[in-house]
Amino acid sequence: MQTACTKDELRALLAPVRGRKIVLVPTMGALHEGHASLLRQARELAGTEGCVVASVFLNPVQFDNAGDLATYPQTPEADLQTCRECGVDVVFMPTPDIMYCGDRSITLEETHLSTVLCGAKRPGHFAGVCLVVNKLFNLVQPTDAIFGKNDYQQLAILRRMVRDLDIPITIHGAEIVRDTDGLALSSRNVRLTPEHRAAAPGIRRVLLAAAEAYGKGAAVADVTAGVVDTLSAIPGVKVDYVELVDAENLHAVTDETRPALLAVAAFFGDVRLIDNIELTRNL
Repeated sequence: MQTACTKDELRALLAPVRGRKIVLVPTMGALHEGHASLLRQARELAGTEGCVVASVFLNPVQFDNAGDLATYPQTPEADLQTCRECGVDVVFMPTPDIMYCGDRSITLEETHLSTVLCGAKRPGHFAGVCLVVNKLFNLVQPTDAIFGKNDYQQLAILRRMVRDLDIPITIHGAEIVRDTDGLALSSRNVRLTPEHRAAAPGIRRVLLAAAEAYGKGAAVADVTAGVVDTLSAIPGVKVDYVELVDAENLHAVTDETRPALLAVAAFFGDVRLIDNIELTRNL
């Protein structure tokens, strides 16, 4: 495994593999088993002749809350070990001053999918995501990239970006990796208090119950209200949003024969957790 900290180093490492399958896995570090799953899938997709590139970069541009950025865990040595164990060929670990010019003046904004769910709660967040991922796509020039469905909105927006900007990359969505009790793995989980960690798997339980109710014909408003009521009853929990939307455009369901998505964001103390489940009507 080789590491690059500058753009020139990255280009030099990738020059010999141009023309082969190159699979990119962008991360912000603090790698856990969810990230490891993405890296292993990338290795399988790339095959023995291809190249797997992981980026480890805590992107300041996508944080709307300075406190969240300051408390985001960083474990660079452990991250490198995880990449090594998962068969990554190249790790790109730039600093913000290398990734961004000091007088940068170009932005990249999606104007439909990003206006709802987390985008409505975190102004500028997805513009920062689109900017950094587009830069990584330009630098790495991968044939494929893998993102987890744990951030379903991000995945949908990046698919739209690739489509609308004619970027020649295939985007793959990987299933959510969960702990044994059902909690979606997240780098933020380490900040949960013991009490909140014990309560957090309740998100998954309420999502499963809601999916069953929706499948049996429950109205959208009844499904979301039930999720809000159940989560709000957990001590110390503040619901940020509960939305049941079309799985492709992330807006209100208008055709119940299409796949839907139930997405949740809730604060457990000061830690914001997100989760989701794909839904279908049993017609």
